[in-house]
Amino acid sequence: PRRAGERGAVEAGALPNLLPGGRRIGAASAASEIATAWGTASLPATAGRATSEILAATAAGDIDALLIGAVDPDDLPDPAAALRAIESAGFVVSLELRVSAVTDRADVVFPVAAAAEKSGTFVNWEGRIGSFEAALPVPTVRTDLHVLAALADEMDVHLGLPDLESARRELTALTRSAAEVTPARDDAPLGRIGQLQPERPGPGRALLATWHNLLDAGRMQDGEPNLAGTARAAVARLSAATAAEVGTADGAKVTVATGRGSITVPVEITAMPDRVVWLPTNSAGGAIRRELAAGHGSLVSVRSAG
Repeated sequence: PRRAGERGAVEAGALPNLLPGGRRIGAASAASEIATAWGTASLPATAGRATSEILAATAAGDIDALLIGAVDPDDLPDPAAALRAIESAGFVVSLELRVSAVTDRADVVFPVAAAAEKSGTFVNWEGRIGSFEAALPVPTVRTDLHVLAALADEMDVHLGLPDLESARRELTALTRSAAEVTPARDDAPLGRIGQLQPERPGPGRALLATWHNLLDAGRMQDGEPNLAGTARAAVARLSAATAAEVGTADGAKVTVATGRGSITVPVEITAMPDRVVWLPTNSAGGAIRRELAAGHGSLVSVRSAG
């Protein structure tokens, strides 16, 4: 949720099982409304692939080419696997602002406009819309909308979005009515996105809880050592009972590990559930996706590093 564009992406239908406006694929009313806005009755009948599934299909040779827009592999569940998949693709196009692990592996890189150089819209998690105009006009820079439309034209898929205003009008038409809501049932299949029952950790094991700190090792701090220096230091938060069980204490160090690697950081005793360990997702000294290939809810081992 700290990513500024996530709610807007949901509204635009970027999740594999949703159409624009948060409508589920296959809903009759959604098909009628969206077909009217798009001028076509051709809509997907089945869910698409999630990011991890796209990468898995690429690694398996089922997808030949990738178009990647400003994705940092360290934000994905398994950064190393993501980079291997990108390397295995036959052709990679990257839309980016600066050099990255993806641009290093891309065949073509389109440098696109930064937020201050273009107009656009943000949608917050309450659904409130805030539009903005370019603060820094740069005549030669191209927006991602322009690049995507040009690529689509070359592939004979005409989006009909020559400028920002046309994109805004279409998105408004696609999202102006409330999404169809189906009441949940206890016996309803949850599909790809649903509640997961975590494993129960035994002694020396814990469930991982994690989120990004506002200032961490993310790429927005690149080249800003003074700002990055104000970030909170990485710590592992444990309950007093969990710390005692693994033989550590407040201010001592603990090692959190998976089969892929380990992270050793100081302990901070916190009022929280037992056999749960909290780590920052991507702070200096604690990049859990890259080092552990783990995320929120993963089962990890915890031991004293004393």
